[in-house]
Amino acid sequence: MFDSALGDLLPLAVGIAISPVPIIACILMLFSTRARVNGPAFLVGWVVGLVIATTAAVLIADASGANDGDGGPTIGDAVTLVLGVGAVLLGFRQWRGRPGPGETTAMPPWMAAIDGFSPVKALGFGVLLSALNPKNLALAIAAGVVIDGAVAAGGSAPAMIIVFVALASVSIVVPVIYLLVGGDAARRTLQGWQTWLAANNAAVMSVLFVIIGAKLVGSGLNAFLA
Repeated sequence: MFDSALGDLLPLAVGIAISPVPIIACILMLFSTRARVNGPAFLVGWVVGLVIATTAAVLIADASGANDGDGGPTIGDAVTLVLGVGAVLLGFRQWRGRPGPGETTAMPPWMAAIDGFSPVKALGFGVLLSALNPKNLALAIAAGVVIDGAVAAGGSAPAMIIVFVALASVSIVVPVIYLLVGGDAARRTLQGWQTWLAANNAAVMSVLFVIIGAKLVGSGLNAFLA
């Protein structure tokens, strides 16, 4: 059952991990004057936020009986289908709104303030970007439904939450560790990552939304058409 659940959780975790804006925010933390403190603080906040969001989603799925059913579609299947359709539509919207040739993607104004963050602000910002990001919340809800279903079949909720959060945090863990051990060479590489992500944010997000959305739609429809 764990292998099956992991297969369902993996694309959801990747959907959280491959998000340009949080990665750019992390890299900016690593370029700030308190990089060696703010970077790890942001990482801790990110992990804590994801743990809270995913755990809450599992508890809500359990309390609402999202996976209770007599062999037919469940509430969880309906939620998965709705989230999938929403993700696909948002992906197409992102694609249509992407910058044209020669145009630059406007980054959120708050990024300019990151250099002056204290470690406490960096930690809180990590929680904010991971737990209160609408896209992350949607994927955490979908993950909560998957984990709740696996628990009903004998799986371990804490173990699956840990695996999900670990996979979803790879894109934040790597830059932080890379800077701590890589020095100036790491800074140059991270600068290149930041530039590429900023230029391709809309395209990356649109493709990501469509792929994850299609996966969720397929899972939801499978229950309704079985």
